[in-house]
Amino acid sequence: MLNWGIIGSGLIGKKRAALLPKGSLLWTCDVDQGRAFTLASSHPGCKATERPEEVWNDPAVQAVVISTLNGALAPLALEAVQHGKHVIVEKPGAIHSSQLKRIRDAAGKTGVKVRIGYNHRYHPALQKAKAIVDSGELGPLMFLRARYGHGGRVGYDREWRADPKLSGGGELIDQGVHLIDLSGWFLGDLPKVEGHATTSFWDMPVDDNAFMSLRTAAGQTAWLHVSCSEWKNLFSLEIYGKKGKLQIDGLGGSYGLERLTHFRMLPEMGPPETTSWEFPRGDESWKIEMREFEEDISKNREPQPGLKEGIRTLEIVEEIMSRSGYNFGFEEKS
Repeated sequence: MLNWGIIGSGLIGKKRAALLPKGSLLWTCDVDQGRAFTLASSHPGCKATERPEEVWNDPAVQAVVISTLNGALAPLALEAVQHGKHVIVEKPGAIHSSQLKRIRDAAGKTGVKVRIGYNHRYHPALQKAKAIVDSGELGPLMFLRARYGHGGRVGYDREWRADPKLSGGGELIDQGVHLIDLSGWFLGDLPKVEGHATTSFWDMPVDDNAFMSLRTAAGQTAWLHVSCSEWKNLFSLEIYGKKGKLQIDGLGGSYGLERLTHFRMLPEMGPPETTSWEFPRGDESWKIEMREFEEDISKNREPQPGLKEGIRTLEIVEEIMSRSGYNFGFEEKS
């Protein structure tokens, strides 16, 4: 059993903590010490602090969760890695790919594992879709298209996501990175990047919509749109093969019932044979992801998605943001 620390004791930190074995959470940490104490109080023997160095300096801590606002993710993850701690850092892991490259170099020296928290891969519909794709039942893949969006609320454009110093950008680095990650998971590397980001509705310096056309070297396309002016929360991912199509709708909760539909092309073509699966009990993506990371560590294997995938996802974000005229000056100087 690994011993853990959690840096960032908000909603995601609480989700992660709830999945840890009893007695394995040794520290909670947050800039709001009261929040750290609240989380620690439900885990007997756990200590609370507002100073991350107390977590780094405890030799009993083997792994940490970094679940802060975007702007603090990479600096904290780097410190943890430099102190020899395994790290699961929430997506996007950093606000610039150069930060993840520094973490990669440090991890190479200390020998620790780093996983980026792209937990959408572990939703039940997506897990089943990946199994179908990998079985070859869909045939060679041609393209995919996806939409992901949520509505705002009064004052949304004054929250932390609208401040580039805290968020690293807008909708593209918020929900867009999930679609980029999933596209690479299904199609492979996406070296050809086209698209743009725009601020269409909200009064904020970051983007609220982004449109992408990403292509593999063989020409398979991921056509993506993310939006925080969707008004009704939406998740839709369609994967097209030469023998059929998979369609995933919803993620549970406010995104609607999670459903996977398989459209099988018949020899005579025409209307396809259709099978659907629904997942009304929600997902165990957080639990599965944490278990995978523990196996990464015990088996000494590279996490997927890990730093390689995280770096490439942010490089795509940066290319689109640069083309769209957004320049927040995040690149670290060597």
